[in-house]
Amino acid sequence: KAVFTVTDISVKPLKKSPAPPFTTSTLQQEAGRKLGFTVSQTMMIAQKLYEAKAITYPRTGSRYIPEDVFGEIPALLRAQKNNPVWAKRLALVGDTLSRRSVDDSKVTDHHALLPTEVKPKMLSADEQTVYDMIVGRMLEAFAERCIKDVTTVTVVCDGVEYVAKGTIVRQAGWRGIYGEEAEDTVLPEWTEGMTLLVGGCSMTEGKTKPPARFTEATLLSAMEHPGAFLSGDMKEMKSTLEETGGLGTPATRADIIEKIFSTGYAEKQGQSIYPTQKGTELI
Repeated sequence: KAVFTVTDISVKPLKKSPAPPFTTSTLQQEAGRKLGFTVSQTMMIAQKLYEAKAITYPRTGSRYIPEDVFGEIPALLRAQKNNPVWAKRLALVGDTLSRRSVDDSKVTDHHALLPTEVKPKMLSADEQTVYDMIVGRMLEAFAERCIKDVTTVTVVCDGVEYVAKGTIVRQAGWRGIYGEEAEDTVLPEWTEGMTLLVGGCSMTEGKTKPPARFTEATLLSAMEHPGAFLSGDMKEMKSTLEETGGLGTPATRADIIEKIFSTGYAEKQGQSIYPTQKGTELI
């Protein structure tokens, strides 16, 4: 039988920071991925929550908040103590709030999307779900980093190196907000120089797949970063699109997507977007 020899074992900490609070687009993308909501549906719900004074202004492209708003975060967290979804998870935020999303210079017309201290009442199921998404993202954004120990084991067999990796979570941090901290992959107690017999092997055959069709969520992301879809000789246009923040604005992207449906240029089949014959002829 072939034999593996353990040649190297290393353990390194991996620190992963949380995502920032929602912008209009990232909220729409998240609601599309997790709930299947259309971008216009999410925007309508966010507008209702804003009118109920439950969230801050929802049409924003900024991922940051200014210093004065950061000073209000402890009060916003305390306001969730009676929220049955989040009350038990508030302690996971920790005593030291992350400042990763605090930068006055990067706040545009409106800061990142946050809940307010107002407790919303009489929400529909969809409205409650979107509201809880906004609260959950706030808790993640200001929680401590997730810290893991990543063990990398290198073994050699017949002159060929193979690598196995294991992970142990030392501090769940923001990953614990949604209960994602149970990710341990524990490797056996191997030591350098140890030899391991091959217990079995298998080979699988697969085929590459073309890029997936757009959904409303992925199309929205593409509108934010359209430069990725331009060829290399269009540097000037790429630069212009980056400077202007992509196609449309946080307030208009949902309407733009809705218009390609209403004018008959594209249609949805399930969550995927397909061009119609009319749309193909236009292109």
